[in-house]
Amino acid sequence: MNYKLKTTYLFFCLALLLVRNNFAQTIPDSFRVIENNSFKVGEKLTFKIKYGFVTAGISIMQIKDERVISGRKVHHVIFEVNSVPSFDWIYKVRDRYETFIDKEGLFPWRFEQHIREGGYKRDYSAYFDQRNNKAFTSEGIFDIPEYVNDIISALYLARTFDYSNLKVNDAIHLKNFHKGKSYNLDLIYKGKEEIDVPAGKFNCILIEPLVKAGGLFKSKGSIYIWFSDDELKVPIKIKSKIVVGSIDAVLSDYTGLAGEFKAKIPD
Repeated sequence: MNYKLKTTYLFFCLALLLVRNNFAQTIPDSFRVIENNSFKVGEKLTFKIKYGFVTAGISIMQIKDERVISGRKVHHVIFEVNSVPSFDWIYKVRDRYETFIDKEGLFPWRFEQHIREGGYKRDYSAYFDQRNNKAFTSEGIFDIPEYVNDIISALYLARTFDYSNLKVNDAIHLKNFHKGKSYNLDLIYKGKEEIDVPAGKFNCILIEPLVKAGGLFKSKGSIYIWFSDDELKVPIKIKSKIVVGSIDAVLSDYTGLAGEFKAKIPD
């Protein structure tokens, strides 16, 4: 199928989908409801991206506003990563991700990815029809499992879990969609640690996301996430192992939290 016919076909399918969903909205949804006291609209988290002792970039993760998609209220989340000007000549990065997470069920309805890294460019979008288990993407239409996640919505969902009764190496099982395929995403609980970052010192729980392939959470334990050990479970530090050393995102500022930051250790 050539590009023009493929694009026409995708638009036609989306039009039919919108009509079907409009009729479906007359019937009450039976989606899951997850209690969320961890984040709210207005939360803004700022991170410094460190390579060794060098600050290579700045990342901002924020819940920009609340919208309605397919008759459901959603959190509009924006995640941006930009290299600092002094690092641009080495490797310029201008990445932007957006996800629209169901407010009650904490699963995504829409996802966008705009990557600019060095000479590499990628623009990608997906609409997740969670009523009919289909993903309508800029690269085709795919079957998806119930409550599938994108790479950003999975991070926010992970913030709502109760890790207090887990033992080291216990796992929470999720599903992640990336490049036309769904993968098992396991969150491995690794225990508790005290972490010192520019935003302060925090009691944290350590999580190791493991996925067979693709996306932000790559396989073989390449990423570790330290969440604040309180109800908010704010990401305090994210470490990504690379061929030589690691790249760390460390919390440097925060505003608009959903509650008291109890994990922060007083100076």
